[in-house]
Amino acid sequence: MPKKLLDQLLVIDIEATCWQGVPPNGQENEIIEIGLVPLDLVTGQRLEKRSILVRPERSRVSEFCTELTTLTQEQVDGGITFAEACGLLREEYRSRERVWASYGDYDRSIFERQCRERKVAYPFGTRHLNIKTLFALSYALPSEIGLEAALHTMRLPLEGTHHRGDDDAWNSAAILAELLRRSREGRGEPLD
Repeated sequence: MPKKLLDQLLVIDIEATCWQGVPPNGQENEIIEIGLVPLDLVTGQRLEKRSILVRPERSRVSEFCTELTTLTQEQVDGGITFAEACGLLREEYRSRERVWASYGDYDRSIFERQCRERKVAYPFGTRHLNIKTLFALSYALPSEIGLEAALHTMRLPLEGTHHRGDDDAWNSAAILAELLRRSREGRGEPLD
């Protein structure tokens, strides 16, 4: 069993192929970008912002997907394979040994599905933190809210382009860092 490392937490945001409506015949949602931000758990600092482009194997980037994410088919064609991306997470970021987080559960579920279907080793351990749920619980909300609304609620800026993996991971890490900071200071309650 891998040693647990609690020095950093890996904040992940993925972008996947998407369509307005149902996918064309023979195509499926698959990961085309993995945004990654290691969060230093002692200082609360975001250490880097990385975009890992992943070449799709079973779909193409639609015009709708490009409008949403800004990613084009040509850009992701220059990416690495999904298996290589999973290996990079394990080797460079020790992802099996660290807690990882995402804003919502979609990122975890698509990783699990794509790994299972492609017979690729899941790059993470069993410890996943859903920032969206943690935020809603911290603020005693009746339901979860989106990333932009959470940033607004916390009076944090939206940095970069929404629906780009690296920028969304960066903003998600800012939310988590602030929640942890407030928790440590004993001020976990909402701001007035």
